Amino acid sequence: MFSMTGYGKGEYRENGVELTVEVKSVNNRYLDLAVKCPRAFLAQEELVRSIVRKSVSRGHIDVFVSYTDTREKEKTLFLDKNLARSYIAAKEELKSLCPDLADDAGIAYFLRLPDVVRAKESGGADETLVNALCAALESALKALADMRFAEGERLKEDLLARMETIGRLREEISRRAPLVAEEYRKRLSERIAEYLGGKVEETRILTEAAVFADKCNIDEELTRLSSHIKEFYSICKSETVGRKLDFLVQEFNRECNTICSKSNDAKITAYALEMKNEIEKVREQIQNLE
Repeated sequence: MFSMTGYGKGEYRENGVELTVEVKSVNNRYLDLAVKCPRAFLAQEELVRSIVRKSVSRGHIDVFVSYTDTREKEKTLFLDKNLARSYIAAKEELKSLCPDLADDAGIAYFLRLPDVVRAKESGGADETLVNALCAALESALKALADMRFAEGERLKEDLLARMETIGRLREEISRRAPLVAEEYRKRLSERIAEYLGGKVEETRILTEAAVFADKCNIDEELTRLSSHIKEFYSICKSETVGRKLDFLVQEFNRECNTICSKSNDAKITAYALEMKNEIEKVREQIQNLE
């Protein structure tokens, strides 16, 4: 079981290349990736996304890439001819305005002028940088998975403890449910006897009690709750459980609401409301699970 919240960092430091990848994840209903990397790695953004998708299935994921490349590499210089001509034309115009000024502008002078000669920009990350990116990303994703798993196990303990409480409340309701109709029959008999001076038509009372028992019968709801609890424990043995548990909790709520509306008994209603409180806490925790 994995939480959707975590952080991982991976580094690559070899042969003059220092590259760091940081991965941060938070809750999200679906998988949402945001990659922030230097211009040199723009072409590798889809590669980064594909690697992340293999490790993470749900959550908002931010990937940050930074690097320093101190390798000695051949560099090509670019001569901006148009800019050089503009400088020369400006020099000639200035010379015509001020003929007494000495003309000491040689080739070296123009080479030192801004942007006349500049290094050509690299076309992107080479094979070494791409390999470094993949290695650091894999390391960061492993650290992220370790943190998400540790947090997921803590959430699992809390969820299982709350499910035990829900199971206990279900048993309390199950023990109380058969007594509701009998208590209603006794109260009905006492009231009729009080109003009629002790004359009670037993058949009518049994009929009324049977109708009441049918209206407040919650056996089906209790059976489904029992099935949902077993399914909850079964799902918790898997790694990715968020969506399944989210759906299952909706079913828990549905059965609990039906019990509240049908029970006609203060004790059962109190147990059901306590159960709803636990179910809501379970639902909140599930929003953190992958």
